[in-house]
Amino acid sequence: MNLKIFRGFAVAAVVSVGAAGSAAAAECIAPANPGGGWDFTCRTIGKIMHDIGVVDQPIQVTNMAGGGGGLAFSHVVTKRDDDPELIVAASSATATRLAQNAYGGLTADQVRFLGAIGVDPGVIAVAADSPHMSLNDLLDAVVADPASVTFAGGSAVGGFDHLKVLMALNRAGLTDIRTVKYIGVDGGADAITQTIGGHTQAMTGDISEVVGFLKAGEIRVLAVFADERVPGFEDIPTAREQGIDVVAGNWRGLYVPKGISDEDYMKWSNALQAVADSDAWAEAMAARGLAPFNKVGDDFQNYVNAVVAEIEQMSREIGVIQ
Repeated sequence: MNLKIFRGFAVAAVVSVGAAGSAAAAECIAPANPGGGWDFTCRTIGKIMHDIGVVDQPIQVTNMAGGGGGLAFSHVVTKRDDDPELIVAASSATATRLAQNAYGGLTADQVRFLGAIGVDPGVIAVAADSPHMSLNDLLDAVVADPASVTFAGGSAVGGFDHLKVLMALNRAGLTDIRTVKYIGVDGGADAITQTIGGHTQAMTGDISEVVGFLKAGEIRVLAVFADERVPGFEDIPTAREQGIDVVAGNWRGLYVPKGISDEDYMKWSNALQAVADSDAWAEAMAARGLAPFNKVGDDFQNYVNAVVAEIEQMSREIGVIQ
């Protein structure tokens, strides 16, 4: 595929081995350069789909970096809206940016979300010597006195690390989320260091970021924002177990053009579910540090709709968007 210019961005198309020259091959767009999470989603899921026989030919992978996923989203909406052989990698960042109008007026309902089959679950952690022994201990302290607790996270104000805390506090009964003290630092490790050092009282991030600190005994993870306890970390309770109904993490999934038929949508849904059920995907998740997160088809579309609506509302409340 030749280099193309689309809305001022240079789009480098990187094609999987074996797919070149095959006009009938399906395509997966990874909205970033090779090597990242979206690239992993396309290449790994696409390869497994072919290996287990749910697609006839290797899936072509196109890397289309730009605008934090916005270039690829715009390309699909404006140029490929009815392409039945196109799938696109997505993650929690996709939903967050759509909710915060980061894609230049494009909206989540202009595509169909297909499914997510793995997640890096969100967590809230405190220093090992913290007086807060449970998630409810911590959240109750914030509700009683928002100034008494400062959270650190690896995303900026209004990013997903910040929003996970706000979702939890909303469930705990905090009525004014603008009172929550949060500082964004340069990555999860820095957020943990701030908390261990006593500069903040808690950190918010993903479980993959805390493993080393947890094994070293430097922190205590109060909750994981997953449907179920994470394999290998069964001693960490979910937020749901503690009465806080929040499932939030960096899920890995796909969307498809809105204009495709229901039959084609079901075809891709079934193919993605087959990947989720395969031994190969279980091995890929273990190697990547992902936990099970299996929402495919309408179940996933409804989940994304609810998440986008909640993030949009919270982002308005804290002033990230007008």
